[in-house]
Amino acid sequence: MDIKQSHLALDWAYDRPLLAVRVAPDGLQAVTSAEDSTLQRWVLATGEKVVLKGHESWVHALRYSADGQQLVSGGCEGRLIWWSIAEAEPKPVRTIEAHAGWIRALDLSPDGTRLVSVGNDLVIRLWDMASGEKVAEWVGHEKHIYSVLFHPDGQHLLTGDLGGKLQMWNIASQQIVKSFDAKPLHTYEGGQRVDFGGVRGMALTTDGAQLLAGGLHKGTNPLGAVHEPLLLRFSTSDCTLLKSHVSDGIPGGVIWRVCTLPDNTSVAACGGSSGGFLLFFNAESEKDIHRFQLPALARDMDWHAATERVLTVHHDHHLRVTNLFAKSST
Repeated sequence: MDIKQSHLALDWAYDRPLLAVRVAPDGLQAVTSAEDSTLQRWVLATGEKVVLKGHESWVHALRYSADGQQLVSGGCEGRLIWWSIAEAEPKPVRTIEAHAGWIRALDLSPDGTRLVSVGNDLVIRLWDMASGEKVAEWVGHEKHIYSVLFHPDGQHLLTGDLGGKLQMWNIASQQIVKSFDAKPLHTYEGGQRVDFGGVRGMALTTDGAQLLAGGLHKGTNPLGAVHEPLLLRFSTSDCTLLKSHVSDGIPGGVIWRVCTLPDNTSVAACGGSSGGFLLFFNAESEKDIHRFQLPALARDMDWHAATERVLTVHHDHHLRVTNLFAKSST
């Protein structure tokens, strides 16, 4: 892996703007969602796609099962759908009316047995991945929950909301065990009367010692898309803020998702009025250590470690694959 050798490798187009993306565990396929309320399963090598219909609204949350045989999608109508995603013609396995309003994020437990969903109704819900049965639910946020992440120990999870409240929960007791102050990611613009920003993406370093939270700051004109990307770095042991990573020269951008690479470098997808970027950060530098400009505004991203590829989806209808290694000489 060499981030400074990053280059576009694949570029496939749909006929509507794309919203979210997740790559299959084997790295051969991916699923995206689009503004026509459908999903698209792509064969990455060829661009062959199958369109899946089942939601009545946009889909922002996607999660593959550990074995890659199923995919769960969460729509803005509050519906969770399990899909037989590995079949030639994927079909819904089950449909659950799971939340009141938008489902913002999903995550899968490290052992692959439980799914967590969060959204605008402020409720955290746990589901049995195999049966779809609800295992638990609780509340603990006052603003829309934008992101959720299982801790690698499987006993805790993290949730982040619009107001910059970021909490670690003990799943068994449903109690907060740690709180991180991510308020720099939140803006209230009094003239426009807009709450804006929030914890848009989270990731833990490979050793679990640090927590990353991405979003935006300097939201001087939220409705005009004037705001800059910001990545906060916390110590997970004592919740202290270690770094506020900024990216100069991007006056219109949001970090929509962040992932940790094997060497503990982090890659973030940034999109907004300034265009699209992959931004790279490490623990030592205050600013991004490398940036790769994408051809259009990016909305979501996923990372596949075995192939060293980043997948991004864009407002210009495209799914793009960026290789984080040098181009082949052949």
